[in-house]
Amino acid sequence: MSSGVPETKVLAIASHVVYGYVGNTMATFVMQSLGCEVSAINTVHFSNHTGYKQVKGRKTPAEEIQQLYEGLQQSLLNDFDVLLSGYIPSAEAVEEVGKIGRELKYNSAMKPGSFFWVLDPVMGDAGHLYVSEDVVPVYKSLLRHADLILPNQFEAETLSDVKITDLSTLATAIQTLHHSYQVPHIIITSIRLSKHSEKTIPGSYSTSAEGGPGEDEIMSVIGSTARSDHSPRLWRIDIPIYPVFFSGTGDMFAALTVARLREAVFEAGIQNTARWQSPDDVEPTDLPLAKAAEKVLASMQAVLQDTYEFYKNAIPAIEAIDERTGEAMEEKAIKKRDKLAYLRKTKAAEVRVVRNVASLINPPDVGNYRAVAVDVEFTKDEGDSQPGELTVVNSGGGADHGAVHTENDSR
Repeated sequence: MSSGVPETKVLAIASHVVYGYVGNTMATFVMQSLGCEVSAINTVHFSNHTGYKQVKGRKTPAEEIQQLYEGLQQSLLNDFDVLLSGYIPSAEAVEEVGKIGRELKYNSAMKPGSFFWVLDPVMGDAGHLYVSEDVVPVYKSLLRHADLILPNQFEAETLSDVKITDLSTLATAIQTLHHSYQVPHIIITSIRLSKHSEKTIPGSYSTSAEGGPGEDEIMSVIGSTARSDHSPRLWRIDIPIYPVFFSGTGDMFAALTVARLREAVFEAGIQNTARWQSPDDVEPTDLPLAKAAEKVLASMQAVLQDTYEFYKNAIPAIEAIDERTGEAMEEKAIKKRDKLAYLRKTKAAEVRVVRNVASLINPPDVGNYRAVAVDVEFTKDEGDSQPGELTVVNSGGGADHGAVHTENDSR
């Protein structure tokens, strides 16, 4: 088995866990499976991911991140093609990663396209931060240096200062990030939408599968590569929703995107173009970013489908243990039983990425995950709109304010 990913040297800066697959533990395996050479700087060293609600370990001090990079630098080991930065726990550590990213970009300034920074601004989800508030302005200061950012819906809102309630406001958030920070490539990695109104649905799923997806909702990944005037070229891919929370999926998405985007950029012949930006006449669904995402999501869905089947098969045995220990128990014992059941379910939901390495290398069913264009224009309207406001154009050419028209791809 082999992939079409060209030789790629990646510096991955993210978290590390002893057990399971999140952060660099996930990203390093995924990228190495696709032939990338990966050097990892770990921002935390934890026993397990925080979904277990208990961990042992430590956060890496900012000065240690600096020292590790300086060690690479002094031995001429910092000739990276890509920087992938993920979870960074403190503002000081984010600043140090920013210095590394800026230096790598400076070193490549005379060779357009030779270095690319993929920044996953891991800050929070479901309406709340899980880093300190002083991390947010530091991330905002780094955005114009990044080439691709991978926020979830909450992170996109936090960075753009646009509340996302539907596809129209999501398009406005992406336009803001393109224009205000000159970020050329953006993928918002998880948007829950109503099938009928295409309004966003807040919240997230628990590992115990309580509060799972309703029949009226879908999950979408929505991305854009800016034109030269910073206007977006939006595309969208809808994906299945599983009624269980899988830790590490964002890290798997980011790692696969590094490899598949580099592959798609070489196929498009723009690897020597600054920031890997396509000409303005390239349609949204023909962008390397969209082509890469199709393969990324095909691989991910195969891995997650297998993980979900494993999880479902494990639940009866876990529940049988609960039933055997459920009679005549004191409150303290009940709490202990419930905690153990939660831990067993969380373990059963660990992403089975190693068992599914073949799906990483040769993504199955790519045709089920084709991108479709989300057609928007930014115009000066004679009505209530102000210059630069979002006006959404329908297929007939007229203005349809407040909604985004999605065109079906004929492929």
